Formats: sequence, C-alpha cells, structure tokens
Amino acid sequence: MKLYFAPGACSLSPHIVLNEAGLAYDTVKVDNKTKTMDGGGDFRTVNPLGYVPALQLDDGSVLTEGPAIVQYIADRVPDKKLAPPNGTMERTLLQTWLNFITSELHKGFSPLFNPSMPDEAKKIFRDRLATRFAYLDKHLAANEYLMGKAFSVADAYAFVVSNWARAVDVDLAPYANVLAWRKRVGGRPAVQAAMKAEGLIK
Repeated sequence: MKLYFAPGACSLSPHIVLNEAGLAYDTVKVDNKTKTMDGGGDFRTVNPLGYVPALQLDDGSVLTEGPAIVQYIADRVPDKKLAPPNGTMERTLLQTWLNFITSELHKGFSPLFNPSMPDEAKKIFRDRLATRFAYLDKHLAANEYLMGKAFSVADAYAFVVSNWARAVDVDLAPYANVLAWRKRVGGRPAVQAAMKAEGLIK
C-alpha cells in the first residue's frame, strides 16, 4: 500500500492508523499548494480533486476520503480492534463519530485556514467549534476514548483535527477532558511514529 500525505494534514489520521495496524506501507509526500509529489508528478493523477489522503492499494486501485480509508485499514486487521465489526451497532456509533469529526470539526476548521476569509466570518466558525469541543469535552468526561475505554480510528482522526487548533487561534484550554484525551492519544507509539515521519515532532 502507498499513502499519499501532506505533513500535519488530515492524512495524518490514516498514517497513524496504518502504524496502529502494523501493516506494511510506503508514503509519498504531496505539496498541498502546488499538487506536486515528492519525486515528481501531479497528485491530481492520483486523486483528481487534488487533496490528501489517498491510499493506493496493491492492485493499483485508489481509496480517498479519510473516514473510509481508516475503516478499510481497520477491517484488514480485525484482531487489532481499531473498529468494531461491520453490521454492529458499535460500528454505526463509530461511523457517527467519524461523521461528526468530518462535518462538525474538520469542516469547521477549514475556513480558518483561508486567508481571504473575513475575521467576522472566522469568529462565527470559532464560536461554532467552541460548542463542538464543549460537546466532545462532556463526552470525554465519562470516556477515555471516543468509543469508550478503547482507542479507535475515530480517536486518530479527532486527534489530528484538534492539532490544528493552535495554528488558527482556537483555544482548547477550557476543555480539560479534551486536553487529557489528547495527551493519551498523542503518547501512543503509533502516533509518535507518524508525527515524526511527517516532521511534526523531533
């Protein structure tokens, strides 16, 4: 398998999950601005929409969209219990979290990275994110991880998205449970390895 990533972007999520899964993979770094790949070539030949992540499988087919990719990886190694089995209520709950992260957190942060977005509009998105992080904080008051006591692919995705807070002046200080959870997730060897590989930490 081959993971196309941009350092610190949402592609860090499947990068972490691949490490957690213990599967063999290669990586290709993508420049988000120019859409060029390390070693040359236009990333849009891999994903026509031009954004990471993309996971090229051994048969040459390509998966896109992070929440789908991390579930695919988890299903390759069911013994690792990175996602509940398909067809169970627990799997539906996992998908609920993945959709929440995608639509309420990830897409809430996206406008804050846009330099042409007016400050008044950015305040609206920061206020909206505050309510979402408050919701997450309340859930984590009673749960070590999003799915309860065990780490799942949803934790990897939410961790990556919450990493962006400092870069766009979203204050996580009011959310003690979120901060404690971030410390738990961030300390995992698979997370550390992925972040080091992307040059995010030493």
